Amino acid sequence: MKNNSYITAIGLILFSAYLLQEIFQLKFEALELLQAKEIFKRWSGLGLGLFIAFQWLLTFSRIIPRFRAKAQSINELHKWIGILSPLLLYVHSTHFGFGYLMLFSYLFLGNMLIGTINLDVLKSSKEWLFKGWMIVHVGLSMTITLLLFLHIGIVFYYK
Repeated sequence: MKNNSYITAIGLILFSAYLLQEIFQLKFEALELLQAKEIFKRWSGLGLGLFIAFQWLLTFSRIIPRFRAKAQSINELHKWIGILSPLLLYVHSTHFGFGYLMLFSYLFLGNMLIGTINLDVLKSSKEWLFKGWMIVHVGLSMTITLLLFLHIGIVFYYK
């Protein structure tokens, strides 16, 4: 239980920090200069894409029978890595962007917040809440993954 408190606190702090830096336009010039370089954008984007792909490992560990024994360990890793996602997003982009990128950023951070405020935090065993939470979290994850592929396609098509 204590671990969940740390995960939640760290997640909320990182989520809030990303929002506050956007609201108050708190930027690190060195990072902004790096983000202006194409090679940095691609490598940091690859890192963010690998993060998203890794997060799907939890789903696969639950649906593939030979990996079910590892599902609890992967769930713990899923939570710890998930709370670090605002840092990964910040390294790739310090702002929300425009159009579909803004939507992508909102959904990405929103899903991170939903993952942080999970059923362990809510301390509820109600079936309807579990199913509703799971549908929203997985649905947003699928949308984010589709937007990731759209983003990759657009980036490489226009370069």
